[in-house]
Parts: sequence; structure tokens; C-alpha cells
Amino acid sequence: MFVIIGYIFMVACIFGAYAVHGGELAVLWQPTEIVIIFGGGIGALIVGYGGKPMKATLKAAPSIFKGSPYNKNFFMDLFALQFEILTKIRKEGLMSIEADVDDPHSSAVFSKYPKVAHDHHLIEFMTDYLRLMVGGNLNAFEIENLMDVEIDTHHHEAAVPSTVISKLADGLPAFGIVAAVMGVVHTMGSLHLPPSELGKLIGAALVGTFMGILLAYGFVGPIASVLEARAAAATQAFNAVKTTLLASLNGYAPQVAVEFGRKAVESTERPSFKELEDYVKNAKGK
Repeated sequence: MFVIIGYIFMVACIFGAYAVHGGELAVLWQPTEIVIIFGGGIGALIVGYGGKPMKATLKAAPSIFKGSPYNKNFFMDLFALQFEILTKIRKEGLMSIEADVDDPHSSAVFSKYPKVAHDHHLIEFMTDYLRLMVGGNLNAFEIENLMDVEIDTHHHEAAVPSTVISKLADGLPAFGIVAAVMGVVHTMGSLHLPPSELGKLIGAALVGTFMGILLAYGFVGPIASVLEARAAAATQAFNAVKTTLLASLNGYAPQVAVEFGRKAVESTERPSFKELEDYVKNAKGK
């Protein structure tokens, strides 16, 4: 929603002010220069990144028009799920969660928290380390190191779309200059035309520079920032799971372990102690 509002506000201010000063908006419509700018930028990306990063970018790009799934409600579901799992372990032993861990999609516990259950990567991360805890073959220090490696790998993978889009934004002003230079070359070959016609050609050429800069910093660059924030939010969820499980592995009670995890969440999305306590009580009654 904010992406659309931001785009509308930006376009209204830039083109509105231009029109107020007497500029003709029709002059700015140069579709061939837009083709040069975007075609050159996307072609360079294909050369530099190849197939997998491009596919990941195309898959991630539409998500900028949706709200982030990693909000306060998501984290309340996440902590309630972990509390229920850890409480089950404390009461019935580690082997009691074996069926839940092996098939979380059929688990009665996981199915109570659909916001989390739909996040395949996070569920896989959680169940993998619960499985290691059930096996009892690693100590807390070894598991923490392994978690850190996996979280770093996941963050690097999740950051690929924002990196690709950022590189595209960096290249667009340069391709805007390419479009402008090509327009000037065309103008130089048309010097036999009257000054009024030459003025239009020069103006059209300069639009290339304008469009390259506008598209880079006004439209494409902000998309990279949104995708980067989404990747960071996903990493925050992984860190919350990591902190909670390690606290449990070190012997803390489920309530305390979940409190450790709650502290790993940014204040803007972190549920308060009372909110989480009430939510967990309601979830247990389902």
C-alpha cells in the first residue's frame, strides 16, 4: 500500500510541478528511450547474474505490493507455537514431538498456527533443530554454530533479489546517458531541419538522462530497499527461533525460553509480555 502511495505522490510532485511551470508532458513520453534504458539494464543483469538469481528476483518482486508477513501477529503465533512445543517436551519428553517434527504439515500443534506453518523455510529450520535435540547428539555450542551458518546462508539467499534490483537501479542512469547520446547523434544528423525541429530533437534526447535517473532513484531503487527489508525481517524470525531453542537447550523453562526469543524481535513488531501471555493462554485452549 505504501509503495503505491509513494509512487503516486512522487509522480504527482515531479510531473505536476513540471506542468505548472509550463512544460509539455507529451514531450516526456519517449518510449524508444525507455526501451533503451530498461533493455540495456536488464540485458546487463542477464549477463551478470544468469538464471537462478533472475528467477528469484521475478518471484520476489510482486511481494513489494503486499504487507510484510513478519508482523506482530506472526511473531505471536511463532512464540505460541514454540511455547507449546517446548511445554510438550518438558511434560512428555523429547520423543513426544517426534511425529510433529517429522511431518509438521500433519501435526495438530503446527496446524494451529497457520501464519507460521505456511513459512516453509522457517518451519524446516525449526524442525531440523528440534530433530537434532531429539537425537541428543550435539551440545548447545555446536547447535548454535550450525544455526549461525544456516541463518547466514538463508540471509544471503534471501538478499539476492534486492541485490539484483539494486544493481539494475545503479545501471539505469548510465543507460539513460546512452539513450541521450544516441538522441544527440540523431540530432546531429538532422541539422538541416529548422531550429524549432532541432529543439524538439534535443529535448527528446535529454529526456533519456531524465528518465534514467528518475527510474533508478524514484522507481527501481526503492524496490531494492523494500526487498532488503523483507530479507532482514525473515532473518529476524530465524534468530527468534534460534534464541528460543538455545535457551530451552540450556535448561530454561518454556516461559523463559520464549521470553529470550521475544527479546530478539525488533520493538516495532515485538509483542509485549502481557500480549504474548494472553495469546498463549488463548491458543492453548483451542
